[in-house]
Amino acid sequence: MENLMISANAVLPMCLVMALGYGTRRLGWLRREEISTINKIAFRIFLPCLLYYNIYCSDLSGSFDPLLMAYAVGGVLLTFGLALGYTLLTEKLPERRGVLIQGMFRSNYVIMGIPVATALLGADQLGTVSILIAVIVPLFNMLAVVVLEVFRGQKPKPLHILGQIAKNPLVIGSVLGILTLVAGIRLPHILEQTIQSVSAIASPLQLFLLGAFFQFSGLKTYRRELVTVSIAKLIVSPGLFLGLGALLGFRGVAFVSLIGIFASPTAVNSFTMAQQMGGDAELAGDIVVTTSAVSILTMFLWIFLFKSLGVF
Repeated sequence: MENLMISANAVLPMCLVMALGYGTRRLGWLRREEISTINKIAFRIFLPCLLYYNIYCSDLSGSFDPLLMAYAVGGVLLTFGLALGYTLLTEKLPERRGVLIQGMFRSNYVIMGIPVATALLGADQLGTVSILIAVIVPLFNMLAVVVLEVFRGQKPKPLHILGQIAKNPLVIGSVLGILTLVAGIRLPHILEQTIQSVSAIASPLQLFLLGAFFQFSGLKTYRRELVTVSIAKLIVSPGLFLGLGALLGFRGVAFVSLIGIFASPTAVNSFTMAQQMGGDAELAGDIVVTTSAVSILTMFLWIFLFKSLGVF
């Protein structure tokens, strides 16, 4: 019962915030175009501040785990390879191929990973999660740019890909946080308090916007694709990489970091990227909605399972 309550406390508050966002849009208090505008602000200001502040407050000696980082990167690359192989065998339309691959390997790590880690471990244990974000988020972006470029018939340009990664606000916030931490720089108290206040807005705002983004019309059109992506993203991937991670001895904050990478739904901004790069934008949006909704149940079950096994 204790493990059940811990799992519920980690997931249900996020569900309620998303439900609040969904209800707000359904009541007409928030229009879809306004959601995109607010999301852009959150992506460029609030989330980078959150990542920066979490790294800034971290103990580098205790947060940096080379083995965990190698495992996470290897897991993402393997997931990408498996998704690529499966999609090439089963999907013929180029504009859907890139979107399906992205849906299966790219996680909502920032939006889901940090709230889950906070609920399970406390806000003072987020250093490892934030430092891992500095590596995993650029990797997600790089692979997504490559696969979407390939399947719209264009040869990927290394300089363009590097430019996209370098301009990503989440990458910038993470890198600045690491540089500040390594250099031992302490910000003036007023500036530090300001960043702390701004960063506190990020997670609840993104969960609220994710709920407001939900739109279930048109899901029947892509029923087969959505079922496939949901199973791969929320059942196969976490079952494989969380199970193996537990066997390899990852525990505590290291294991909770893996939950954010391998058990969370498809990244919200995958819809925007697909829309901008010639992919099937409607399918990309439906993947975000479907995996986010189903993950409420699957993340609860994965957390409950591994908590019961004493992994964290």
